[in-house]
Amino acid sequence: MTSDLFDLTGHVALVTGGNSGIGLGMAQGLAGAGAHVVIWGTNEERNLSAAEKLREFGSVSAMRVDVADEGAVALGVEQIVAQHGRLDSCFANAGAAAERRALTETSLEDFHRVTRVSLDGAFVTLREAARAMIAAGNGGSLVGTSSLSARMGQAGGYAYTASKGALIAMIQAAAVELARYKVRANAILPGWVESAMTGPALSNPKFVANVMPRMPVRRWGTGEDFSAIAVYLASPASSFHTGDSILLDGGYAMY
Repeated sequence: MTSDLFDLTGHVALVTGGNSGIGLGMAQGLAGAGAHVVIWGTNEERNLSAAEKLREFGSVSAMRVDVADEGAVALGVEQIVAQHGRLDSCFANAGAAAERRALTETSLEDFHRVTRVSLDGAFVTLREAARAMIAAGNGGSLVGTSSLSARMGQAGGYAYTASKGALIAMIQAAAVELARYKVRANAILPGWVESAMTGPALSNPKFVANVMPRMPVRRWGTGEDFSAIAVYLASPASSFHTGDSILLDGGYAMY
């Protein structure tokens, strides 16, 4: 295996939710490997800040796109192809979380508030990216950010875990269907990672005391821990790797 396998020069990548956390880490790795990275987010200030940071590593542009808006997603992908001539990889990373509630206290409205982004938004993003890749005929890579919670019971997180479990199933279906077009599809399952979403839990002394002893690496994950896997899944190095759910949790699940 040579370093050329990880060279993304001329590659165009989309990272939704790319202005912070795991998405920002993925975008950093992709830009550093030579790709032009388009990040989507709904917060314009965060988009601009992230783009400025990422330009230290390579070529990047930012778009304000809400993945819960089907029309905005379709238009966003159309604009990427129009501006850059192609779309080679798509990281459906945008997500939403809600306050944990007991099953008996979770309303359908609460449930849909999360799944509109984490499930419906991921589906539409992957669909539109697949359409662009099939039309171009160059193959490509679809990646969905799922979660360790899709494999382990997370009391009170019904909408979040449902969306992350469903995302794995969608990725597997896409891997089978799209292989004929040389489009790969894989899911990444993060464990406990520092982000705005997890900040309250990871800074809670009781939570830290209970969970950190189960972390063999003795630290929380960071966005940058997802840079290398993003490059691998976007690059020719993963040309035989599809339909997988890749766990990145610092060993938490096995300890």
